[in-house]
Amino acid sequence: MAVIHHTTMQPTKLELLTAWLPTRSWYTEGAGGPRPVKAGGFRLDDPEGEVGIEFMAVADGTAGDAVVHLVPMTYRGAPLEGAEHALIGTSEHGVLGTRWIYDGTHDPVLVAQLYALLAGNAVAQHQSRDDTPDPTVVAAYTPGADAAELVRAADGSGHTDIVVRTLGTPDATELTLRVRRVLRAGTDTAPAAGRLTADWLLPDGTTARGACVDVLATEGRLG
Repeated sequence: MAVIHHTTMQPTKLELLTAWLPTRSWYTEGAGGPRPVKAGGFRLDDPEGEVGIEFMAVADGTAGDAVVHLVPMTYRGAPLEGAEHALIGTSEHGVLGTRWIYDGTHDPVLVAQLYALLAGNAVAQHQSRDDTPDPTVVAAYTPGADAAELVRAADGSGHTDIVVRTLGTPDATELTLRVRRVLRAGTDTAPAAGRLTADWLLPDGTTARGACVDVLATEGRLG
């Protein structure tokens, strides 16, 4: 179980995101942006207890002009080898010291736990309370395997596609987990093999709900 330290971070996560978000191809600037504010999210536990995992929703803009982005992040006590391109920045944590903060779609620990959540083998945790499940995060997916590992990730228009390889089955397959970077409220009827939905807050204080991650059709069977 991850321990949430209620302490300072310098610079803060939102300060880092203010500089990082406009560099992303999927970023849609809200009115007067970039001025991201926290709008919800959830956490996942790393079974090894080494990596912090957070899915943060951030609102950019005000009222009807606001755009809400989903930013999965990992927090590490040392650099992740080969992931320089995914580094959001570093921050000094009041308890843990220097933390390397990554775009979690490129971090194998986050990707493995995201698949575990979709497969029913992990539980979404409250964003700011220890050992508190978040029942508003709901997965609707019938997996063909209990676990999967990161193969590659690439940004698209309004999303990031994570290709994963399933594990523990005689015939490994590749699936795409599409992380929706721009969140839109409402019921989604777009074809998908599975879907993760969650809540987030709008600038007026109301709660919105919609799809966060889609499981797309199998890309191919590996020999």
